[in-house]
Amino acid sequence: MVFKRLLGSLGVGGPTVDTVLDPGPVRPGGALTGQVHLKGGSADFDIEHITLELVARVEAEHEEGESEGVVAFDRFTVGGGFRLAEGEQHSVPFSVTLPWETPVTELYGQALGIVLGVRTELSVAGAKDKGDLDPLAVGPLPAQEAVLEALGQLGFGFKSADLEYGRIGGTGQRLPFYQEIEIVPSPQYADRVNEIEVTFLANPGGMEVVLEADKRGGLLSGGHDALTRFTVGHHDSRDWNTEVDGWIRRLVEHRTPYDSHGAYGHGDPYTGHGHGGHYGHGDHHDDHHRSGPGMGTVVAAGAAGLAVGVVGGMVAAEVVDEVGDFFEGDEEDEG
Repeated sequence: MVFKRLLGSLGVGGPTVDTVLDPGPVRPGGALTGQVHLKGGSADFDIEHITLELVARVEAEHEEGESEGVVAFDRFTVGGGFRLAEGEQHSVPFSVTLPWETPVTELYGQALGIVLGVRTELSVAGAKDKGDLDPLAVGPLPAQEAVLEALGQLGFGFKSADLEYGRIGGTGQRLPFYQEIEIVPSPQYADRVNEIEVTFLANPGGMEVVLEADKRGGLLSGGHDALTRFTVGHHDSRDWNTEVDGWIRRLVEHRTPYDSHGAYGHGDPYTGHGHGGHYGHGDHHDDHHRSGPGMGTVVAAGAAGLAVGVVGGMVAAEVVDEVGDFFEGDEEDEG
């Protein structure tokens, strides 16, 4: 979906901008490429700069409840410093690098319900206008895909995904929000855990995997949250089913691993309770590993009674439309 807008700040006859992203999902830390197409208006204009802004729909918790809004999480100047003649068509190719913590919007071609966009800002003769908005598709890094695939093989099911405003204490998080992928427990843990939330915090050297369990309460004790963290390399070769199964056991039993191999090894765990207002995120033994479909199959087929691609009440096929509707409304609020 592409929104062509007239530069309203310049009135009728101003230039138009149309940003076209190259097809296919981009990975976190990878290159986002495309072209910005400009068409001159009824007079010559000096194009001072062309800026791309990465934006996301993010949820925030506060005393009154929850709300959602738009958060810009990176900006790139990709062109400018030229005159656009009357009626002239001019294209500016670009290649920019996504932040490593950019949320994943799809898995095996199935939308997760995460809404990201690329907003183009044109500065002409001192006036600025957000002239174009395009949905941004982001696929998982190999390690992210491996962890999610292992969870599916172990019998866990995809529930939903969202972006939460705030920071997870004790991590190297850089963006002002983080992604939570909610999964329903496998039958092995269903009597102990309501759901598990997975957060990936990638960086150039590897990735932190933060797991949080909403644990069920017992007869004499209430439920509570348990959290643990592990670090992996981007291209680690592991028995991921065994590795992830061990993570889940430690999380559910709330037990700290005895070995710690430092950064991007098997250890470096951290445990705590609760979200701390989302500014501070705060372990059933069975030696037989469950073997089932991967997470890609689970997402595609649906889990826990959810239909194909239904995430947070929104059908996957409608996610692209949601990008335009949401950000378009946000721009009207800003105006």
